[in-house]
Amino acid sequence: MLVERGLQVMNVEVVGDAYAIAANYLRRSGTIPDTLATNDRLLEIIVSMFQRGEFNRLRLANKAIVKFEAATSV
Repeated sequence: MLVERGLQVMNVEVVGDAYAIAANYLRRSGTIPDTLATNDRLLEIIVSMFQRGEFNRLRLANKAIVKFEAATSV
């Protein structure tokens, strides 16, 4: 599914899948609480990388996990 966002078109399925993968890992590792609420910071990281041209959902998830954990360990 494509959704127009400003002047760019975003593939919501890729972003959603990448978020689900990353959030599942981070919840299981205890980095983020196990709730149904969306973690805005994690979503921002994924959307930002998607907008810069990363379209592989698994690579998006892995890079987002690394960035998220690096930001929370400071």
